[in-house]
Amino acid sequence: MTPIVRVQSAPFDIAAEMAALTGGRTDIGGIGAFIGTVRDSAGGRTITAMTLEHYPGMTERAMTAIASEAAQRWDLQGCTLIHRVGRLLPGEGIVLVLAASPHRQAALDATAFLIDWLKTRAPFWKKEAFADGEEDWVSARDADDAAAARWGGFPA
Repeated sequence: MTPIVRVQSAPFDIAAEMAALTGGRTDIGGIGAFIGTVRDSAGGRTITAMTLEHYPGMTERAMTAIASEAAQRWDLQGCTLIHRVGRLLPGEGIVLVLAASPHRQAALDATAFLIDWLKTRAPFWKKEAFADGEEDWVSARDADDAAAARWGGFPA
């Protein structure tokens, strides 16, 4: 399995990405999907935009490595990881994770594993802009780390 991995500023087209992942195959039994979007509030504050930064090259290599790890843990026929960077507005898509497998549970588990890794370990930095004019870098949350812990750790 060769994963589809991209970091891009442009919006992603979910239907086109599903078609690229499946390629007309009929042996895929299920596709797990997660689409993350920019929220319009956090901690009682109104968010006007989120800016995402990354380290080019390193980020794509890390995403490819974790997709390979998912393929070792589950019987995957393909997976797609797309993460956007740049300035995004509330409601816009940030991340797309797709995992295809002969069986639904493997697809769903792999999707959860991949998004938990992206949320807690991927080399992205997020800054929220608020309606009051302030900006803050987003810190890691204990709840995200707790969700990721169920996978027994991620490879270094």
